[in-house]
Order: sequence, then structure tokens, then C-alpha cells
Amino acid sequence: MAKLVGGTYGEALYNLALEEGREDQFLEEAQALLTVLEANPELSAVMMNPKIVREEKKSTMDSIFKGKISDELLAFIDLTIEKERYGAINEILSYFISKMKEHKGIGVAFVKTAVTLGEIQKAQIQEKLLETTEYKTMEMNYEVDESLIGGMIIRIGDRVVDSSIRSGLENLERSLQKSRL
Repeated sequence: MAKLVGGTYGEALYNLALEEGREDQFLEEAQALLTVLEANPELSAVMMNPKIVREEKKSTMDSIFKGKISDELLAFIDLTIEKERYGAINEILSYFISKMKEHKGIGVAFVKTAVTLGEIQKAQIQEKLLETTEYKTMEMNYEVDESLIGGMIIRIGDRVVDSSIRSGLENLERSLQKSRL
């Protein structure tokens, strides 16, 4: 259900940003807002408390964010409170951010390697990803996972390229088990 709500409201926010011609501003504000909300679970607990009335929740959000984010985004938060959809605010903002990055040609890559990469290696990976995808720029996220043994796993959206030695060994093992049957 949260995914459906996140997509519906996130799409509405996306369309608002396009209509207003303020894609960059809304994207920046949504990212900052999501970071603040994720870093403050106690705020979410207050906002999800059924004993607190909607007007008090709206007043709380207004007092925290007024002047720090655009009036449109603040009104959007108020709308989620009014429609009792605030519980999906993180999904809504995540959907919006993802959709806006796609619109702007920004890819988000998650690269998992067995060892820490140097800056030159990171630059080469980023350059190769830009050459082989339709993205104009790429946000790179690196993680070290020693269990990979060697190689790397790259994930962009729902696409995964797994060239790790661990994966190769697992494939070889499956192949050998099939040949024994």
C-alpha cells in the first residue's frame, strides 16, 4: 500500500515541480527533507501518533520547516497530513527524488567490490557507466564486501551486473551439481 501511495503522491509532486519549472529546487529540498526525516525518527513517531490532531501536526511541521523549504513543498506535507498519508512520506519523497533524477538524466550506481578502490579506478568505472548508459551524470556509491573475493557487483536501478568471483564460483558449483545428476 505504501508503494502505491508513494507513487501516486510522488508523481503529483513531480508534476508540480515540472509545472512550476523548479525541478532543481524541489529536488534539492526533497533530498534535504528526506535526510532530516530519516535522521529524526522521533519526529515521525510524533507525526504518526493518533492522539495528536491534524492541526497540531501541521503546526508542528510549519514551525520546523517554514522558511527552510518552499511554501509548495510545505503545503504538500500538510496535504499528506490532511489526507492521513504522512506515514508514506519517506516513500513519497524517495519516489519523487528517483523520478526527478531520471528526468534530469542522473543515474545512481551502487558498486560493491572486494577491496577498496582508488580514485583512478572509481573514475574509470564512472566513465564506463556513463558510456554504456543513457545517463548524463552518475552518482556513485561504493561499498566493500570482502566475501566477493574479487570482481564487483554494479546495480543501477533494477539492473545488476555481477562479475564477482564469488558469483562465478557459485555458478560453477551449480553447473557441476547438475552434471552429476
